[in-house]
Amino acid sequence: MRTLNQYCKKTFGEKLYKLSLNGGMTCPNRDGTLGSNGCIFCSGGGSGEFAESMAAHPSVTEQIEAAKALVENKMSKAHNSTALDCPKGRYIAYFQSYTNTYAPVSRLRALFTEAIAHPDIAILSIATRPDCLPPEIIALLSELNRIKPVWVELGLQTIHEETARFIRRGYPLSVFEDAWNRLHGAGLTVIAHVILGLPGETRSMMQDTVSYLGGLGTHGIDGVKLQLLHVLEGTDLAVLYRAGGFQTFSLEEYLDLVIDCIALLPPETVIHRISGDGPKKLLVAPVWSGNKRLVLNSMAKRFKERGVCQGDQYRTL
Repeated sequence: MRTLNQYCKKTFGEKLYKLSLNGGMTCPNRDGTLGSNGCIFCSGGGSGEFAESMAAHPSVTEQIEAAKALVENKMSKAHNSTALDCPKGRYIAYFQSYTNTYAPVSRLRALFTEAIAHPDIAILSIATRPDCLPPEIIALLSELNRIKPVWVELGLQTIHEETARFIRRGYPLSVFEDAWNRLHGAGLTVIAHVILGLPGETRSMMQDTVSYLGGLGTHGIDGVKLQLLHVLEGTDLAVLYRAGGFQTFSLEEYLDLVIDCIALLPPETVIHRISGDGPKKLLVAPVWSGNKRLVLNSMAKRFKERGVCQGDQYRTL
């Protein structure tokens, strides 16, 4: 198993810290192009509740500096030191909220160029939809990739068309495949998001999605984010959950499923995430996922029991 932290240390010689940025975009699943309510699991923040606020920090540079300050404060607490004394590092500029290629190329060029021009940014990572990648945008990302590495994160969630329609994803699997082929052909790193626990999906169906990603191309998808399904306040998923429409995983069930999914991926695939965090103020279920220390410690114990990794490597996932 190759974790993100291991990959960054081998490739860049150091741990890289992620800064969640906000490009001020929306989504075709919200602006009326495909729909107006978004996917059934998506909260009002467009999966970017932890991203910086454009109202408080309108420029990309301001957002980077504000996000750096938060990371450095967190690091200082971890090292029992002041922010000035804590270790300094480089960062991943992560455009997280909504669909971050859903804008004119001129605007994207300005946003992304400002991000990679910052001396502390080592990687530009862009979360988007596979149906929002016209040729001119892929050409821009390929151009920027020659300056600093560019990662494109695609919200696949599942390969199963019935589930995709149910969650209102808004595109068939063929659109994901086309986007992956074109991004891969342009030399860009592609990371797929998978949600484990979607209503109606069996354990076998979820593993089929991961197996599919592991079989792409010669060495599988470049990276995977395995995301526990969080039920968040204000979503259609929360309405369905409260009506008894489905159940969420127990901690024990989820731990075993994650390990089984990881075993389906080739060693070249970088594991970027194995759970994810839902904002505590919005979290409806599963309640246990709001206790990050419990999740990390339980994951470490289960990984060791099943011989997946040694030491504290799980903390990098």
